[in-house]
Amino acid sequence: MTNEKENEKRAPFESRPKVEPTLLRELRSAETLKSMTLDELKRLATEIRSTICDLAERRGVHFASNLGVVELAIALHSTFDFRRDRLVWDVGHQCYPHKLLTGRFAEFSGIRTRGGLSGYPDPDESEYDLFRTGHAGCSVGTALGLARGDELAARLNGGETASEAEKSGESEKTDAPRYSVAVVGDGALAGGPIFEALNHAGGLRQKMLVVLNDNKMSICQRVGGLGRSLDKMRTAPTYLGARTAFRQFVEKTPSAYRFLTRLRDAAKAGLVGGMLFEDFGFRYVGPIDGHDLATLRKYLERIKTIDEPVLLHVLTEKGRGYRPAEIDPAHFHATSPEQALNAESVVLLDQWADDELKTSKSRRATNPKKARANALDAAIADAPDAARVVDLLDAANDGKERSFTDWARCAIYRAMKRDPRVCVVVAAMTQGNMLEAARAEFPERFFDVGICEAHAVNFAAGLAKAGMRPIVDIYSGFLQRAYDHLFQEASLQNLPIIFALDRAGLVGADGPTHHGVFDLSYMRPFPNITTIAPGDACDMARAFEFALTLDGPTAIRYPKTKAARIRREVAPFELGRAEVLRDGADGAFVVCGGGILKTALDLAEDFARGAVPGRPVLDVGVVNARFAKPLDRDRVLRPLREGIPTVAVEENALIGGFTSAVLEAANDEGLDARFLLRKGVPDAFIRCGSRDEQLADAGLDRAGLLAAFDEIRARVARLTGAESAAQGARETENDGVIVKIDKVGAR
Repeated sequence: MTNEKENEKRAPFESRPKVEPTLLRELRSAETLKSMTLDELKRLATEIRSTICDLAERRGVHFASNLGVVELAIALHSTFDFRRDRLVWDVGHQCYPHKLLTGRFAEFSGIRTRGGLSGYPDPDESEYDLFRTGHAGCSVGTALGLARGDELAARLNGGETASEAEKSGESEKTDAPRYSVAVVGDGALAGGPIFEALNHAGGLRQKMLVVLNDNKMSICQRVGGLGRSLDKMRTAPTYLGARTAFRQFVEKTPSAYRFLTRLRDAAKAGLVGGMLFEDFGFRYVGPIDGHDLATLRKYLERIKTIDEPVLLHVLTEKGRGYRPAEIDPAHFHATSPEQALNAESVVLLDQWADDELKTSKSRRATNPKKARANALDAAIADAPDAARVVDLLDAANDGKERSFTDWARCAIYRAMKRDPRVCVVVAAMTQGNMLEAARAEFPERFFDVGICEAHAVNFAAGLAKAGMRPIVDIYSGFLQRAYDHLFQEASLQNLPIIFALDRAGLVGADGPTHHGVFDLSYMRPFPNITTIAPGDACDMARAFEFALTLDGPTAIRYPKTKAARIRREVAPFELGRAEVLRDGADGAFVVCGGGILKTALDLAEDFARGAVPGRPVLDVGVVNARFAKPLDRDRVLRPLREGIPTVAVEENALIGGFTSAVLEAANDEGLDARFLLRKGVPDAFIRCGSRDEQLADAGLDRAGLLAAFDEIRARVARLTGAESAAQGARETENDGVIVKIDKVGAR
């Protein structure tokens, strides 16, 4: 590799040429784009990329995907009027250019912060945003529904759409039909909902446009046979050239149209690799260069005149315009300021950029960081028990806290190393789940199914039925997409599948589309599914080992945060058994989950030391529930049985979760539930912000737990005070009755 190339790939953000956003500052509406020259639009694309890079220097953002759709967003907004026309971005994390083009530059610096713009489309922000998209697979179906709904509404309202009628003259009325556009990535294309919608749209012959944004990526590398088919379409210059010649010839010989069309279709099937989209009933157009503004606009204008469903295949480059992100788009899918500003980390030369390093095992082996990681992985695999794993990881990290995800990674790697039956199934989130090492070492037992969570569960069920021990590692908020299959293929069959629910709880800047706050509520009703919520790092190491001993399905949920190591003699993991960390006569916290357990324990210990301002010394107990199902009624309900004020805490929706289970159990035993106060995520969507801010909003930070403890103690004091007063009144009344009886007897 030349020094010039190496320097280019190592270039940090701060070495980029800065571009003044002169056009963006003045852009109030996407309608302005229609009056801009091509050169101005190209300048605008440069300003958008520079603005996104500037933001990445200050805050964690979705990065590479947004750099890849700049020209596509400009072309769409300069061709259509999406104040009337319809635009749905699948997933939605690539909407930054769309937001900048629709007048939100002034607020853009606050994106993904509390009170700022959402990192996803949001109808509360702009008329250009129709849905709060955040998961893959919605775009084609919702765009199809919009297209057909607009047609039906127009008939009902005499040519005027329903939404226009509601505005009653606020905007200029027009008889022109609306056009509906869905933008879907090649990674999401393989998901079932997309194929269901394509099938329906083709059957309806509904006029609409599906833009296939093909960047050869999901979040990580895309997988599966469909990806290979798209690659074949990308590399079919023979067909693309022949198509132009065919069109010119047909224009001169219209009488031969039918025969030549069949000949074209046969040639297309052979040269491009099938007629998949046209067999669905779509007119297939492309592939075309997704970074050529002139070509994009020309094709979009032509497509507007076609009265049938059209799929436009657009080739883009994820990370376009910033070389390190082009080289490693998976690493730069979502970037942090540290990644952006650290010249050494931006390209990961020993893994991606240098072809020689890719192929030279000897040079990779001499990488000290890689060698240390390999040695640690080997020691973890050979450790005699979970306690030793915890000690090893603590020592390797100099006592610094690792994330729950990192602890899960180590547990999964260790399980795969020690048991050849253990398989891993992920849904396009290998990197997010930190499982690259497991994928590299055990490729025959590692399965990335793409953004297809329902299939992931079904596939794992087949593996389990065949005698394997699958671990399905999926974000909590994404497993919701497989709900029916959790019932049918996991719970009903009672198969030994482990569901590793990463990002369970509040997730920070990604906001309500990604919070994992419903899994306890949707898992708990299913028979046979054991639900574990590890309390700390020590529990994480043990939870996976324990789950592998069970003969039925198990869910292990853990949050997106650092995992504290609570120093104590760790109680053994037993089915449905909680762990008492502290006994207390003055109150108790019963906590389900590791994101909050350490907070509650620190507060209880501060009470014991008299270190809580304005409060007396109190003896407060703490129970690490460990299991949401089966519930340890003995330990969890013990404080209530003893009349001790109890706060039950979970990082899950209050409706139907762990604290509901505690309340149900208390009712079953006839305990006084007035001595119980429940804390969890309220019945509302928690907006974007940092995780700490979101915990505070939900009352799950230290201040919130303290307020809850004060509230339940005050309630119990009122109850016991009222009961004491009532008892005194009863005794006085009884005394009076006795006196009267004595007097009567005396007569």
